[in-house]
Amino acid sequence: MRRILAALPALFLCLPVQADTLSAEIGTKGLAEVEARLTALPARTQAETFTLGGVQFLRAIEISFQDRWAAGLTDRSAILPLLRMPLPPNPTPKPFDPASVAGIFIHTGDKLSEAKATLATLPDTADFGVEIALSDLWFDVNANATRDPGENIADIIGGAALGGVAEPSTDGTIPPLTLHTVRFDGADASWLAAYADLLGAFCDMVRAYDPTEPLTRILTARDKMLALGPAYPDVIFGSISDDPPALESFDLIAVILATLNQQPDKARMASARDHLLATVAENRVFWDRVARETDDQQEWLPNEHQHSAIGLDLPPGTQASWLAVLADMEAVLNGKKLLPFWRVGPPAGINLAKVFTDPAPIDVAGWVQGWAALPYLEKGTLIDTASTDAFDSLMNGQSMLFSLYLN
Repeated sequence: MRRILAALPALFLCLPVQADTLSAEIGTKGLAEVEARLTALPARTQAETFTLGGVQFLRAIEISFQDRWAAGLTDRSAILPLLRMPLPPNPTPKPFDPASVAGIFIHTGDKLSEAKATLATLPDTADFGVEIALSDLWFDVNANATRDPGENIADIIGGAALGGVAEPSTDGTIPPLTLHTVRFDGADASWLAAYADLLGAFCDMVRAYDPTEPLTRILTARDKMLALGPAYPDVIFGSISDDPPALESFDLIAVILATLNQQPDKARMASARDHLLATVAENRVFWDRVARETDDQQEWLPNEHQHSAIGLDLPPGTQASWLAVLADMEAVLNGKKLLPFWRVGPPAGINLAKVFTDPAPIDVAGWVQGWAALPYLEKGTLIDTASTDAFDSLMNGQSMLFSLYLN
């Protein structure tokens, strides 16, 4: 009897936590600990499998933040996804390593692949509901396993973007935004998988055009110039950057041009294209599933008869309009439709599929003049703007905002 009683605590630790407590567990313990617990379960419910995939997706974002924070890359001066969101500053960053930029996309891309693999284990008929209070979500930016100020999802992404509502203030101060609770279901697994593929494509493209050598070369040159004499103020930003890489405007431009003008990794570019095509495919699955839903329970992305939990309801016709945009995207990625090129009129255009399957260094001057674009120019059917124009009109000119929501 004593042995049985002694074993009970361990037994309860192995039991699955109910879906309605997963949100609170994330809020209390953080993404890394919840991921570890769900991964260790001998068997998972569909709700727990979805939650694990979602947590792994958010962990990919969290890992990118942790890498940036460690390197001191906490402002939003960069132009790439994953580098633009502002983070709490690191008062004592490590000495800057040029390889840390590529490292962000390596680590994030690998974790996104884990999330996609987890979500792929859910059957097409998956039927579950996982309620997540958005206020429970936070990113352990400084990797100290503590929920510190500035680490809430609303602090980093912005509460307004998540449909936050401000309660009336009686003392004249600006009240904090109250975030909603969202109920994720089987259709949302496909939406999340699509987003994992979309971000995975960006990670692969950065890894294909690895910026490590150009960063090293340009920072070394800048340090040598500074050793010869004081630097003039940045002609664009007006002062020398305090970032660890100390990239001024012309340094940044030089890094971008030098990074693009190097031979990319062919396998990574092909993988990026595969991810983009998978984004389209997963979107189609999502819209097919969500169109057949008859409930209306705190929806993340609603159909025309449902309501959004975050207050961002979609106008009638969104599904058909967005799928038309994705169909054009797929046609371009497959080379069935061509992109227009400014120096050559119809029926000639750029075969974007070849840019991914047979990539070459991108000489910006060569693309402007045309000689670098010539290997990808051919005759065919040019893409037009009908689908994107229709989508933008449907969204009242806010197509970029809704594109980020719909992915």
